[in-house]
Amino acid sequence: MEIREYSQYNEEEMLRLYGAAGWTAYTDDSAALKAGLGNSLLTLAAYEDGALAGIVRAVGDGVTVVLIQDVLVFPEHRRTGVGAALINALLERFPNVRQVELMTDDTPETVAFYESLGFKRMSDIGCVGFVKI
Repeated sequence: MEIREYSQYNEEEMLRLYGAAGWTAYTDDSAALKAGLGNSLLTLAAYEDGALAGIVRAVGDGVTVVLIQDVLVFPEHRRTGVGAALINALLERFPNVRQVELMTDDTPETVAFYESLGFKRMSDIGCVGFVKI
């Protein structure tokens, strides 16, 4: 597996990736998806044999806070270490950031995945998260 910055936007592969995750809010507005990726703090992509396997996308200032906005892995590459490798590569880029945050689905598998990478539930550290949609 090769992990590198995602710098050359490819609409077809991004729509396939986000579609495979069922994230239709992104696929229904491809212009916003392209702008969001372009305005991200960092997007890293994992490649297997030259083909995109997944991405991780971060937003924030890179000093005090990094928000992991998207972690997507094609279904055929899930449970092979791609997601963990992407997150670890992103964290290596920001070793001194004060806090790394993310919001995700509350399923046993997803919670176990992020806890295995050292993430804590906000409630476990006396915090609460809020979102305005």
